[in-house]
Amino acid sequence: MATIANGSEEKLRTLIARQKPGFSLAETFYSDPDIYARDLERLLMRHWLVAGHESSVEKPGDYVLVEIAGESVIIVRGQDSVVRAHANVCRHRGSRVCREAKGNAKVFVCPYHAWAYNLDGTLRSARHMPEDFDATAHGLKPVHLRVIEGLILISFAQHPLGLGTIEATMRDCIRPYGWTKARVAHREIYPIEANWKLSVENYLECYHCAPAHPEYSKLHALEQPWPKIQALKVAMDARGTALGFRADEHSHWQQSSTGEEAVHGFRYPLHDGMVTGSADGKPVAPLMGGLNGYDGGVTSVHLGPASFFIAYPDHGVIYRFFPVTIGTSALEVIWIVDRDAKEGVDYDRDALTWLWHVTSGADKRIIEDNQKGVASRYYEPGPFAPMEYNERRWVEWYLAEMA
Repeated sequence: MATIANGSEEKLRTLIARQKPGFSLAETFYSDPDIYARDLERLLMRHWLVAGHESSVEKPGDYVLVEIAGESVIIVRGQDSVVRAHANVCRHRGSRVCREAKGNAKVFVCPYHAWAYNLDGTLRSARHMPEDFDATAHGLKPVHLRVIEGLILISFAQHPLGLGTIEATMRDCIRPYGWTKARVAHREIYPIEANWKLSVENYLECYHCAPAHPEYSKLHALEQPWPKIQALKVAMDARGTALGFRADEHSHWQQSSTGEEAVHGFRYPLHDGMVTGSADGKPVAPLMGGLNGYDGGVTSVHLGPASFFIAYPDHGVIYRFFPVTIGTSALEVIWIVDRDAKEGVDYDRDALTWLWHVTSGADKRIIEDNQKGVASRYYEPGPFAPMEYNERRWVEWYLAEMA
């Protein structure tokens, strides 16, 4: 894993000191190799990251690979039904053990020298090793994993941050939607020719929604400044209360020095007559979690440096941003529905995924344009608009974490 060079610490301190409050980041934060190494060390390998939904490893032996910035993780459900995460690195000479992105296995066999591992990561056999070889000391390296409300979270940290505020936020914001009783309907990866921070920053604000996302904006009131949608929010809250459901805002955007992971969960309204995220605002799947109606609202959760979720009453959407190289990143979008919903009967996959497929494609374009502009000799950090309050908060958080 890359680390920042000792001689670059002063450069980083100078960059942070020069950063003007309320303005976008300097170009160096998106292009400097030492900054990128620090991103990996301090942000992406220290915080919790969402790896997917528990239903992707439904049966014993089911596994999926998660790739993040050169690290590969095997997420597998054991014969004891426990979900675990292992580093996809053979304990012999370091080969990748799993090569397929997903599957079902009774045992993992390294394709290089055929060392074999049980689903719980213990070493099962190692060919032609001496009698005094200690198999118990050569299992796959574990990666920290927690499942919260159906979501799989992983952390590469030796001592992971606490998840108390995450659990409280997810219990209030996500549990009513029944994500523990959901399944993945579709997943898609969008490669982005831009630094990972530009990808995340774009998702954090809706100042761009009206000009860039007309499909989203005709449904979601968040494309308007917050004071202008208060009446819609009051009506949403009243409908939610009548249905026995209300999720208040959870704002725990704290530094890692507190020992806890950062999270922000909030509710916002759809425009009048819209009930979900679809082409026409009408339902695209059965209600989830035992909900008995639509309140005209959306729940949004932002967890750690690069993970986001949106909960509609009839489906959910999970977003994973991750770096690939210093100048490239990717977005994985995962759509979930009630686990008993049948494709072609209860929902149409194209209708379910249409909105966020169109939106993610547009995001890819505007992020890549942003990267090209930031790389220009004419780029100069500009001031955040009031509607970019979430992005401003994230940038300030990011700088403090880097420091």
